[in-house]
Amino acid sequence: MNKDSIKKTRKINFSVQKKQIEKITNLGITANIFLGFIKIISGFFVHSVALIADGVHSFSDLFTDLVVIVTNKAAKKPPDLSHPYGHGRFETFGAILIAIALIVVGIGVAWSAILSLYKHEQIFPGTSVIYIAGISVVVKEILFRITRNVAAKVHSTLLYANAWHHRSDALSSFAVVFGSGANLLGFGYGDQIAGLIVGLMVMAVAGKIILEALKELSEHSLDQEIINIIKQILEYQEEICQWHKLRTRKIGDELFVDVHILVDPELTVHKSHKFTEEIEQKIEERIERPINVLIHVEPYYSI
Repeated sequence: MNKDSIKKTRKINFSVQKKQIEKITNLGITANIFLGFIKIISGFFVHSVALIADGVHSFSDLFTDLVVIVTNKAAKKPPDLSHPYGHGRFETFGAILIAIALIVVGIGVAWSAILSLYKHEQIFPGTSVIYIAGISVVVKEILFRITRNVAAKVHSTLLYANAWHHRSDALSSFAVVFGSGANLLGFGYGDQIAGLIVGLMVMAVAGKIILEALKELSEHSLDQEIINIIKQILEYQEEICQWHKLRTRKIGDELFVDVHILVDPELTVHKSHKFTEEIEQKIEERIERPINVLIHVEPYYSI
């Protein structure tokens, strides 16, 4: 596969990734609208504050779905004069926005539970709440797993963050199921205790997402596994006498690598150029991810 073919394949991959992200996000939007209406309407009928709040949580997921769609379109735009390295940072910013939304949801759920416990409120909404919230747990957990798998496949931090927002909704609904079950056993504070735990879990996940996004914004190097692959390829090239200044970073779902190699000073410009293209191709084929490799050639003089 020549370099032009790799670039063409990369362009096609970006288009496929964009469609995959949009497809799974649109599925999430449909599920959130359906579950939101069902929970809120049912909550009013059975007088369940917890179920109504869970319905509002489902509608809040629409915000993060919108963030995914907008930032995904922006991130997949080709490089231009103002963004020569592409627009991948939009994906990072989108992940941070989703994480902030998760923190707000987590604080809201935890604070509501604390206030309810402080007021010694006991709620006994009945068994119908368990069925409705149970359906939500199953649907959102399925959405979480599908979205997480797609995120891993296309290496999208943004989609991974949205997957965990689906999981937060599943956990919120599970809290309603747990609380209602405890209510049926005569314990009126089950919903609040479960809600407090879920709120803390959601905030912890949000913190992890923000930490990963900040690592990327701070120009953190790539994973050691990828760096080792690049080093291995460089070490096995007989034409390379030495190499140094290996630098790596990640922008959105794209990887960037630049390195200086020292070669025989008698090597012609044409052969040097062809050789560097072969190395770039080997790295691109081994990594199997969108990657941009820049190799600087220097003459090697033995002492």
